[in-house]
This record gives sequence, C-alpha cells and structure tokens, in this order.
Amino acid sequence: QVQLVESGGGLVQAGESLRLSCAASGSILSIITMGWYRQAPGKQRELVAVMPSGGSTNYADSVKGRFTISRDNAKNTVYLQMNSLKPEDTAVYYCNARLIVRRQGLDDYWGQGTQVTVSS
Repeated sequence: QVQLVESGGGLVQAGESLRLSCAASGSILSIITMGWYRQAPGKQRELVAVMPSGGSTNYADSVKGRFTISRDNAKNTVYLQMNSLKPEDTAVYYCNARLIVRRQGLDDYWGQGTQVTVSS
C-alpha cells in the first residue's frame, strides 16, 4: 500500500517562508510525477506545482517566482519551498504522486493535506 506523508505546514506572517515535504512509501516501481495542489475554503483544489520525472516543471501563475518545487529521487520525496508568502496562499496543501505500483499499475495518490495559514 502506498502512503504519502506530508509535513511542514503552519502559521506564518506575510513575507515569510515555509517548506513543505512529502515522502512516498510502499511498493513503488516508478514515479511519473510528484507535485502539490492546494484548496482554500470555498474554492476548488488547484495545481500549485508539479515535477514530472524527466520533464519540465509546471507552476501556477500565482506562485511563479515565489515557490520552488524539488525532488529527492533517492528518498521518493518532493519539497515545496514557499517564499514571500501572501495571505492568498492560505489553504490546505496536498501532495500528489502519479505512480506505478507493484500489482496495482498506474494511479494517482494523495497526501492527507497540511494547513498553511498566512496572516497579513
């Protein structure tokens, strides 16, 4: 069974930084993509950043230049460095991984979510 475990959320003031981490574990044969989504109260879940294996990284326009996604392939871990945070970045942040898993094939997996709150 695959698990995605997130950490790093919290409460910060506008202009400060946070770093989110997400570690994938289980019978993973291959990682297709790893990334981050977020969902603010009353809004739909939206893409923040995604990093395909061997492809181009994609960011939401609202975070370009402020957020950086990175991966440690040896640890099956994805990070999201968030700088210059704004109150509108407040949301629950979800890790997502598209994986090929032993005996299950290709599927999308989600973390439990971590709250990021930015005060003005």
